[in-house]
Amino acid sequence: MINWLAPLAAAIGLVVAFALTTWIGKQDEGTDRMKEISGYIREGAFAFLKSEYKIMVIVIVVLFLLIGFGISWTTAVLYVIGALLSVLAGFFGMNVATKGNVRTAAAAKDGGMTKALAVAFRSGAVMGLCVAGLGLLGVGVVFCLLDLATVVQCITGFSLGASSMALFGRVGGGIYTKAADVGADLVGKVEAGIPEDDPRNPAVIADNVGDNVGDVAGMGSDLFESYVGSIVSAITLAAVAATNSNGAFDQTTAAVFPLLLAAVGIIASVIGIVLVRGKEGVNPAKSLDAGTLISSAIVIVCSFVMSNVMLGSLKYAWAIIAGLVCGVAIGKITEVYTSADYGFVKKIADQSQTGAATTIISGLSVGMNSTLFPIVLISVGIAVAYMCGGIYGIALAAVGMLSTTGMTVAVDAYGPVSDNAGGIAEMSELPESVRDITDTLDAVGNTTAAIGKGFAIGSAALTALALFVSYAEVAQISVVSLLNPMVIIGLFIGAMLPFLFSALTMSSVGKAANQMIEEVRRQFREDKGIMEGTSKPDYARCVQISTVAALKEMILPAVLAIVVPLVVGFVLGKEALAGCLAGALAAGVLLAIMMANAGGAWDNAKKYIEQGHFGGKGSEPHKAAVVGDTVGDPFKDTSGPSINILIKLMTIVAVVFAPMFGAGIFGL
Repeated sequence: MINWLAPLAAAIGLVVAFALTTWIGKQDEGTDRMKEISGYIREGAFAFLKSEYKIMVIVIVVLFLLIGFGISWTTAVLYVIGALLSVLAGFFGMNVATKGNVRTAAAAKDGGMTKALAVAFRSGAVMGLCVAGLGLLGVGVVFCLLDLATVVQCITGFSLGASSMALFGRVGGGIYTKAADVGADLVGKVEAGIPEDDPRNPAVIADNVGDNVGDVAGMGSDLFESYVGSIVSAITLAAVAATNSNGAFDQTTAAVFPLLLAAVGIIASVIGIVLVRGKEGVNPAKSLDAGTLISSAIVIVCSFVMSNVMLGSLKYAWAIIAGLVCGVAIGKITEVYTSADYGFVKKIADQSQTGAATTIISGLSVGMNSTLFPIVLISVGIAVAYMCGGIYGIALAAVGMLSTTGMTVAVDAYGPVSDNAGGIAEMSELPESVRDITDTLDAVGNTTAAIGKGFAIGSAALTALALFVSYAEVAQISVVSLLNPMVIIGLFIGAMLPFLFSALTMSSVGKAANQMIEEVRRQFREDKGIMEGTSKPDYARCVQISTVAALKEMILPAVLAIVVPLVVGFVLGKEALAGCLAGALAAGVLLAIMMANAGGAWDNAKKYIEQGHFGGKGSEPHKAAVVGDTVGDPFKDTSGPSINILIKLMTIVAVVFAPMFGAGIFGL
């Protein structure tokens, strides 16, 4: 009976998400012009998802057949379920986000900061609760319906489905949003000198569509796979935990424990979401931080009780707390490096006074510098978790870090909703006071988005490490020796992959952005009435350019993550693949942190100047900062956040197909 508590908690989370969706739907949509613009954004977002899903279906069918014939049909069916739930998480979140954006703008116009924050945050909360609710519901029901041996053997298929769809969603959405954003910024703000989200900019609708397909749907699938991966890794290591417990608990208890911990996390997230209340004149970040801390505190208290009752020792609670504290601390450090309230961003803004080159140099420096403390924290978290619970403890640390995913994603997803609300306010020519409110919400949203990426990257390190051990167990590898040349070859290949992957995604953004820039320039050149306000830009053409380019360019990077582990495993052998996974983990985590934080810092340096510092909007420092922000866009929203999916997808592919790998063609 206790097994069903996890699906029950998941159902509660989904019911709350439905209630919030209903509440959002009843809010005022504003003027007819606001409704019209919101309709363009919503139509473009769903058109992209529809096209993207057609490609995903092909991938799902191919992998379903490959897993079914090569491994087992149970694993294949679970793969399909994981993939579909991942897609649904992103779809539901984006559905509400495209409704919440216009209602947030209307709330800012009529109800001020407090009402606008409520609408934007609750729109994000639907995304958070759908991610956690669907993830735990899927894994929980599978656990209840199948016997434990089958679950442990086949549940990795569920995680593979989530990871593969997440990579397509994150890469495709990231290319879309940044192609539009770069085109809109460089031609509109730098060349034409018009404000951000100016309705005269042909790329402005595509830019706002991109916020939804990349930062909401893509991000939702991203954190869905992180959440599922952490739970699956703990379940697969339950046998190891039971063996090392000296009879204190059995394998079933060890397997159900992470499910119940995640259930507590959902209830804690619901409580945190309900308690978030904004106040006029108070920084929205304080309200969001309070909700996060309350959720975390509830999980900490419950983890002590559960660890003592179910596992017979408090040491496992300390492993959970190590992960949770590590996640919160990484988030805070990310804020220090990416928020305009601290010196790093202000330094980039100051460097913008001498041109775009120094802006870029300073931002890269901040990004590289920002890897130090997160890596120290992750290392400490791993050490504490291992000392308390062994490899199982590391898996529990990952579950602990992501236990409050409902709240974490809510805080993250609220940012794109606020950004869209600002765009709608600008295009609808609402009073400046409305844009001031949405800009404040958006600035906080940039920081919370960076914190969310930090959470995802930190959890990727812990989850990938736990899955790495699962791979070693399935592949029957007891030692990975650096004296083995095949391991070293694999290590180099793995370390290279995040760089190749980032090069491909950055190049894809560049190609797509180039098409967007040429189209915006063409419209400005051929229709002088656009800048004069007497004629309307062709928004649909820009939306089409981003859609076609993103779908075309996302395929190679996404397929790379699936194909390379299979090639290395079959050709070089299972130990070479172990080296490959280790190299990808080490290089990927560092590169992801650097890119995400550099991009976030560049973005907020631009916004800091726009607030009136160093000459304000339209000044030479502002133009330099816009260039820096443009470089940082694919860093923080395409390549950086996709890397953490890359390393987990590679690892889960290795785990699922491990029984098929041998010594390789060289036999070393």
